[in-house]
Amino acid sequence: MVLAPYVLFILPLAVVYENPDLGFLMRLVGLALAGSVLVETAALPFRGSTLGWTRDIRAVNGHPRIYAVARCVATVSIVADLTGAVVGRGTIFTQVSGGLGDSPLGSLTALVSGWSTLAVALLIASTLDGRASTRRVGGWLLALTLTQTLLVVMTARAAPLLGFISFVAAAGAITGIIRARYLAVAAVVLALAWPTLFELRNDIRQNGGVSVSEQVTAEDRLRLDLQMSAVAHHRVPVDLPQPGPVDYLRYGLVPRVLDADRPTISTGVMINQYLGSSATSAYSFLVLGNVYFLDGPWAVVAYYGLWSLFIVLLLRVGGVPGPMRLTALCFALSGPLLWSSTYPDSMIAFIQHSVSAVPVLMLLRLTGRCDGSEGKRYAGRRPQAGTSEVGQALSAGVVGRARA
Repeated sequence: MVLAPYVLFILPLAVVYENPDLGFLMRLVGLALAGSVLVETAALPFRGSTLGWTRDIRAVNGHPRIYAVARCVATVSIVADLTGAVVGRGTIFTQVSGGLGDSPLGSLTALVSGWSTLAVALLIASTLDGRASTRRVGGWLLALTLTQTLLVVMTARAAPLLGFISFVAAAGAITGIIRARYLAVAAVVLALAWPTLFELRNDIRQNGGVSVSEQVTAEDRLRLDLQMSAVAHHRVPVDLPQPGPVDYLRYGLVPRVLDADRPTISTGVMINQYLGSSATSAYSFLVLGNVYFLDGPWAVVAYYGLWSLFIVLLLRVGGVPGPMRLTALCFALSGPLLWSSTYPDSMIAFIQHSVSAVPVLMLLRLTGRCDGSEGKRYAGRRPQAGTSEVGQALSAGVVGRARA
């Protein structure tokens, strides 16, 4: 998860275009790998606690209503995202004008802004639990992705779509429900569609009165190595205001509808102003560069080490993960660990989305086992060929309780 986006998208471009900061980029990625590899190595003794149980394939109990709940969450997410875009939430025009204003619909849709991620988690849990076929779950994942594509037209912002596709690909690969060849096909389709998508985004922005640089081409916008390596020319850590523990709790736990007077936290805007630009735009060095920029090199090691520990606890300790832990995994993959996210804003978003998921997870808990391994699954179901080890363990239908 840490290495893949840089190996696939960023470092190759730095090599092809002879980026003079290639060495710096490799050292920065190395710092992130140092934190994650140390934790992964220390966690090797826990490997058998989950993956070793794949030998015990049998029909066990799960949650009979999880697929219905997943579809309901996906539907609410689609409606809320489209409604929010209609009233201006998340659009480039709102960002430039300085705020959404007092919109009840905007505030209401913001309460479930993380439900697209929650839907993905529950859909994955549904197919691993044997309650829905991979084909049906794939159809819902496609519907969620098409919604994000439509939002590009409505918000004139393409970054959320790319982030969502990256997250779904990561979650699908880790859990084993998406085959590698499908990921390769999706990458080719996205690469071919990007120039058209970029031009469409620019046309919408211009028609809405937002200036667009004619010098920046679709190919230039993919030079993420330049965006990230720009941090090499600053003395770090930079002294910029950051949210503290109280802010994490205030913004993460309290909905804005109950705390309407609090200012907006946007690290991207602060970085943009620090670089000499205006407050109507935002800049990010990507999550890895932001951690280095704001907190220094050792913070990179600590950041990825701690999140690797979190993933280890979710996937390798305490038996096979159910919907609750899969939801936490997906929130981590779509937020703090997503290569295109903005640190530290994504940390607050992780808390916000976790809180918004509580009612759904409580519903699952009240109507049946939520995070155990109880429920009915397909007996004798074998892991798909080519899936990840974690995916094989999750899809094997193993008993969630160790036996002598």
